[in-house]
Amino acid sequence: MVGKELAFDPALGTLEKLYVRIFGAPISGLRIRFRRLMPQLRRLISTKSGQKAVSIVDIGCGTGLFTLEMAKELKEAQVVGLDNSEELIKANRAIADQAQIKNCRFELADVLDLGTDHQYDFAVCIDNLEHIEDDQRVIDNIHACLVQGGTALFHVPGLYRRWFFFTKQVNFDVKGHVRPGYTQEQITDKIEKAGFTVTEAYYTYGWLETVCNNISYLITGADRRNKHLYALAFPVLNLLAFLGQWARPAWGAGVVVLARKNGENHSKL
Repeated sequence: MVGKELAFDPALGTLEKLYVRIFGAPISGLRIRFRRLMPQLRRLISTKSGQKAVSIVDIGCGTGLFTLEMAKELKEAQVVGLDNSEELIKANRAIADQAQIKNCRFELADVLDLGTDHQYDFAVCIDNLEHIEDDQRVIDNIHACLVQGGTALFHVPGLYRRWFFFTKQVNFDVKGHVRPGYTQEQITDKIEKAGFTVTEAYYTYGWLETVCNNISYLITGADRRNKHLYALAFPVLNLLAFLGQWARPAWGAGVVVLARKNGENHSKL
């Protein structure tokens, strides 16, 4: 169950921990992104089979749920989660320790100043760039921290989303976001500017996933409001979103970009 390790979080109450053990992490958007992105990561890791253990860095890991899930599913990989919140890193380390997930660690780091002391085979940056004004600098830093031939997987909010049916509108105005999102062309341009070669780019969040995510947002406001109502709604929303994971929307509320490092950084920091 995705995110069940959250039950080790001491900040949760007894009933909340039980709920997480049964249903996993009750975060609609996270579950949608996980179903969309993990197949890509499994495929990428499989290309390295028979070689040394590959390394993955999760840029701006936040609560660490994606980092932990990658470590659980990709046992041959060494996964590092980076974030600039000392509180989150401390909590993530405690959860990983109690869950006995040995192939991941969490480190305090500023994504605007990563440095090149460590080089990774893969970098993952999931719904992070929309929080940062100087997003180009972060993308440049991701390029710099990869080995030659390394691969980056980006996911960002799309600039537009459907609102229940087929009406297009600018994406949610979420607290902490400095921009609502990106078009596929906008984000691929920034990634190519950093020196990456984009190998694949496409939209995520089909109609059914978007409807479920919209309802989730209406209940919680992306701020953990109305927790009891959301606890009742989440299992149904998650099931419906699961059924929508195979849609390939022409445009959607998220954008995936896969990119390879095979040259020098072209951007200026």
